[in-house]
Amino acid sequence: MRARELLTRGGPVLGLVLVSAFFGVLVGPQFFSPGNLELIARQTAIVGTAALGMTLIIAAAGIDLSVGSVISLSTVVIALVLRRAASPAAAAALGVGAAALCGLATGLLVTGLRVVPFIVTLGMMLLVRGAAKGLADERRIEAPVTWLNDLLRTHALGGGILLPTGIWILIVMALLVAGVLRYTRFGRHLLAIGSNERTARLCGVRVEACKIAVYTISAALAGLAGVMQFAKLSVGDPTVAVGLELDVIAAVIIGGGSLLGGRGTVFGTLVGAVLMTVIQIGCSQRGLPNWVQQIVTGGVIVAAVALDRWRQGAHGA
Repeated sequence: MRARELLTRGGPVLGLVLVSAFFGVLVGPQFFSPGNLELIARQTAIVGTAALGMTLIIAAAGIDLSVGSVISLSTVVIALVLRRAASPAAAAALGVGAAALCGLATGLLVTGLRVVPFIVTLGMMLLVRGAAKGLADERRIEAPVTWLNDLLRTHALGGGILLPTGIWILIVMALLVAGVLRYTRFGRHLLAIGSNERTARLCGVRVEACKIAVYTISAALAGLAGVMQFAKLSVGDPTVAVGLELDVIAAVIIGGGSLLGGRGTVFGTLVGAVLMTVIQIGCSQRGLPNWVQQIVTGGVIVAAVALDRWRQGAHGA
């Protein structure tokens, strides 16, 4: 059992090392060049930021399929606000705010209708994506160049090179989410709900309020990921991030989260996000066609679910 526990805890890191080595052999030494590592870090900032919120939701035995749509809506809102000569900070705040409203609506529907989150968020995925396309008139929206465009760019300072601002934002958000899960009453309540909702309710946990809060917070983090997505593209795109929610969910499960709830770690989630990004970029740089990338990604998601079931079986034993 100790060996299985060690494999469970160290599995994500071991998997990342093996996958990185595999693509290092396929692509060549340039796969580990500073420029390529920076590219991986920039993409991880988007997936990882959204995955932080998903970690909270999955810890509470929920799920959110609307993450990709929320990210696209955030980029559209930011571009529209910037075109009205508003400040970049206001545009980013409104983009995150619009995302948070989507999460609030999801939380209210999940708790009010008492429908499984999978169905509610599936509907929200289509609803939010449609809203993004309607606001953008089904086209990309060009926006003025501001400091938002530099969030995922490296800046030279003296003799050293600093990390892009977006990476620092991800690090700060990861520390905050880890602190919430580990040291706050809210985090303990989420884990209690995920472990046994009925028992948590009997112990006085305000289950409905916690669910509404966690979906709102998660959507706000997805909106922040949308800010980084906008920084990467420099346009508002209602068609961006299609299917990204699968990468986000897989990152959480690979990192030690459980679809049955009650468990999740921020460090593991970030390792899972890096792993999903390495697979995507490695396949692209190797020149593999899109359908091969989709097969590889799908295989990783199935393997992540199988790993989750294996962990549950080991825990039950």
